[in-house]
Amino acid sequence: MSETQTAEATETVDAVEQPFEYPVTVEDAGSGSKKVSVEIPRDRIDTEIKKQFGELRKQAALPGFRVGRAPQKLIEKRFATDVKNDVRRSLISESYEQAIEKNKLQVLGEPEFEDIEKAQIPDDGGPLKYSFNVEVQPDFILPDIAQITVKKPKIDIKEENIDQAMTNLREQQGALVPVEDRGVEEKDYMTADVHVKLEGKVVAHQHDAQLVARPGRIGGVQIDDLADKVKGMKAGETRNFTVKAPENHPDETARGKDLEVEVAVKDIKRLELAAITESFLADLGFEKEAELRDALREQMQEKIDFDVQTAMREQVARYLYENVTLDLPQKMSERQVDRVIQRRAMDLMMRGATREQLEANIEALRAGAGDEAQRELKLFFILQKLAADLGVDVDEEELNGRIAYMAIQRDQRPETLKKEMANNGQLVQMYIQMREQKALDKVLETVKVEVVEVKPEEEKKAE
Repeated sequence: MSETQTAEATETVDAVEQPFEYPVTVEDAGSGSKKVSVEIPRDRIDTEIKKQFGELRKQAALPGFRVGRAPQKLIEKRFATDVKNDVRRSLISESYEQAIEKNKLQVLGEPEFEDIEKAQIPDDGGPLKYSFNVEVQPDFILPDIAQITVKKPKIDIKEENIDQAMTNLREQQGALVPVEDRGVEEKDYMTADVHVKLEGKVVAHQHDAQLVARPGRIGGVQIDDLADKVKGMKAGETRNFTVKAPENHPDETARGKDLEVEVAVKDIKRLELAAITESFLADLGFEKEAELRDALREQMQEKIDFDVQTAMREQVARYLYENVTLDLPQKMSERQVDRVIQRRAMDLMMRGATREQLEANIEALRAGAGDEAQRELKLFFILQKLAADLGVDVDEEELNGRIAYMAIQRDQRPETLKKEMANNGQLVQMYIQMREQKALDKVLETVKVEVVEVKPEEEKKAE
């Protein structure tokens, strides 16, 4: 091949590989939404149709003709509709991807095409036009993170904290001993039949309920003075007392009203704490009590460090949330509201609400869900942009490390847990959460930190 022929061949290849530029217009279509209009010129359509027919003729097998020998007009007549449909689908797909890429649209979710079935190749020789709406990543500016001041709580571990942790361990290893010579005292364990009544009608009941004489829940109501209400009761005795149902009670008819609680005690047991013996220490993996106390202190310090770091992250997130203005995608916001409602419904189901009660109180579940969803969604966009701007990401090794830690806690194999999380969408959520935490931690490396003493009442609450 001569140099001239080589040059001509190269120019031909370049001409074929050169991507076609489609006429595209992009305009705002509401909060976080864009309307994209695309035109596929007729010469582009005709070129593709001719190309398709050319390839088809090489492969088509028609009666009376050898493969590749059928007349062009016969091929066009026989396959005109199929070829036009294939070209239409191909060019719409190609032009859509180019419209998104060339205009740098960060698309959220699926596009909504406007009468896409009506967007056909015109018979009059004109261009093919179509349009679609997409939700896009909001465009906003993050505030100067160097201006953030974060308060870091200072929490000291005292000997009484270690004493309480030792007591907790002794309770966990303790034994329940029957009580026969006295009535119920604080922290006693009871087996009882419980009936909750509203205006004389039983609305909830449980036989052989396991109760502890300390703050707890009965019939969807938190009773902080439960120990006082059952104090002195003996096996075989029944006692009634009145409590007020909260405004978020699962049963809408009970909200804010007085409920009568009937407790019939069947038996009483007290918790006898385990003695700190060599056997007790050995079961926990220690030889001396001092070693156990040191381990408890270290564990407590890890928990404090984790909680303090979490509190500092929340301060940064709150600052960003309050100092960023952005328009949220409308449809995505609506989907987020549904997710908040589903989460609230699940919380109520775990507290004893029936499906019928949830369906009857759907409007109550929606109350405030919109505001909560808006906050979650706005914070999601802010933290994702923060992570991108800081160059923060989570690699496979980090993900696997977190999964392995969770698997140990659940007594599962890491690969089994990872597969479960991938199937139900939790793996993606964990990646997002870890990326957000890493971004916030990187911010904390540069912000101003003010150490503050924890007030006694807050320290007691933390304990």
